[in-house]
Amino acid sequence: MSNKKNWHDQHKETLSFGSRLADSVAKGMGSWRFIIIQTILVMLWMSLNVLAFTHHWDVYPFILLNLVFSTQAAYAAPIIMMAQNRQNDRDRAQALSDYETNVEAKLEIEALTIKLNTIETEKLDKIIKMLEEMESNSKK
Repeated sequence: MSNKKNWHDQHKETLSFGSRLADSVAKGMGSWRFIIIQTILVMLWMSLNVLAFTHHWDVYPFILLNLVFSTQAAYAAPIIMMAQNRQNDRDRAQALSDYETNVEAKLEIEALTIKLNTIETEKLDKIIKMLEEMESNSKK
């Protein structure tokens, strides 16, 4: 088994803590789990503020909730863009790795083709020589 690291492992090792954190935040925010949890929290927030009997900390039209969403969006957008930029870098690294692998495979196939052609030529030469010997023996 080879210890050679693939492009993905090499790329992961170069990421800073902030980059890894941004990737995991973007991954979490792009999940159904996040959407479902956020929907439940928003419904709970609105319900508690509409139905609260004594204390409404964010009365309709839920200005504080809008502020929370605005703040979340202000941070989420750049984090998601950073994660997308890193995904582009990973895609480029993978494409380059695939290209290099394809070039190496092409060179190996060409070398094998040359070797097979040489073997076939040698076999044909031997067959021709054997036929000539058989022909010369049959004439004697």
